Amino acid sequence: MTQVKSCLLPDDLFYNVEHNLWVRDLADGTAEVGMTDIAQTMAGAIIHCTPKAAGKQVKKGKSLATVESGKWVGPVRSPFTGEIVAINEAVQKDPPLLNRSPYKGGWIVRIRPEDMAADLAELLQGEKAAEGFSRYMEEKGLGECIHCEGYEG
Repeated sequence: MTQVKSCLLPDDLFYNVEHNLWVRDLADGTAEVGMTDIAQTMAGAIIHCTPKAAGKQVKKGKSLATVESGKWVGPVRSPFTGEIVAINEAVQKDPPLLNRSPYKGGWIVRIRPEDMAADLAELLQGEKAAEGFSRYMEEKGLGECIHCEGYEG
């Protein structure tokens, strides 16, 4: 587990620093996508999460969900072009789950990418992700993350 200013970055995940999201390759042609610990800290207390419906086609860089907190409303951008195959109903029913468990219970959608290998190659892992998020946090003037649940793979 890598940490940047107490923000957790599990080593088995892939990261998009610009869009502040993580990807878990499920090894069956699909991947889970969620917000990073850094993103949930920046958003504050999350009050709504509205993912696009299962079966919906999304393009890389376009919204796959909208998240709302008391101080922010914005998109969760897709790291892939592909089809949403499942949504996390637990997050819809209990949006603060994104704050409490961003990497465990707080995944937002499962997606079947058109070209997972190529898209994963563009994402960062481990120390490279930590370096990218460290620069990102410095540029944004961000301090420590609030504590979420520990990560269990």
